[in-house]
Amino acid sequence: MIPLDVYTLGEAFAVVTSGRIRHEHEARLDVTGAELTVAVGLARLGHEAAWLGKVGGDELGVRVLAALRGEGVDVADARVDEASPTGLLLKESRPGQAARVTYYRSGTRLTQGNVPMDRIAAATVLHVSGISAALNARDAMHAAIRAAQAAGVTVSVAVNYRDQLWPDLGEAEEVLSALACSADVLFVRQSELDLVKPALTGDREVIVIRGARGASVRVNGVRHDAPGVSGPVVDPTGSGDAFVAGYLSALLERLHPADRLRRGALVAAFAESSTSEWQGLPTRAELPLMTFDG
Repeated sequence: MIPLDVYTLGEAFAVVTSGRIRHEHEARLDVTGAELTVAVGLARLGHEAAWLGKVGGDELGVRVLAALRGEGVDVADARVDEASPTGLLLKESRPGQAARVTYYRSGTRLTQGNVPMDRIAAATVLHVSGISAALNARDAMHAAIRAAQAAGVTVSVAVNYRDQLWPDLGEAEEVLSALACSADVLFVRQSELDLVKPALTGDREVIVIRGARGASVRVNGVRHDAPGVSGPVVDPTGSGDAFVAGYLSALLERLHPADRLRRGALVAAFAESSTSEWQGLPTRAELPLMTFDG
């Protein structure tokens, strides 16, 4: 068994992107998923990453798994539900506006029985996100976290709050706060801080992502900051997950906290320059050599 740097689990979707759907005659088909983006980003940077998810027994499910395999992501644990279709996102891109996303979901949800405890225990990092919690994969996610904690595996959590997935804000705050408190490494956007206040204390590594204004992290009681990376912005969707991939890559390499932030910001900038959440992610050769001065 090849040692894994990062094990992640979540839901993947096909995504259809167009302009105003009621008028457009052309659209773009891709695959997407928060954890999928993290896994691909890490694999492109030379790390061993595994993705656990469940797709439908259809051509869209085949496409999801083919994309991950093609990027060198370990999908040995991925499940195919022959009785259900793969989930679909419809994304309407309008000039000067945030993309409008509509979820069309199926019954393909991970269960606790799908989680390979031994594989997670053999990884260096387990990464999960609040999207899994919102999409009713909580039992599987919590089982994975318990397995990681029992084995001393670092637990990485991205809050990833999506308001369209949480009709009840109070429930979102309760669930996401509990999830965030299970993290050793916590990624939270500036706009999400109020949702996870209980997790902002203690000795966990808290990374606050502020987009173009950069990011900060608190490590061992010391705050470190890094600016954002400017570049062409085609679609900012998925840049937060790209940041996670870059940061975890640098964490695995034991880089200084400021350099972790810089790598995260750089990988996020690559993601923003593409119409796809993952296709524009950089390879190791495309990353400039970064050192910390100070």
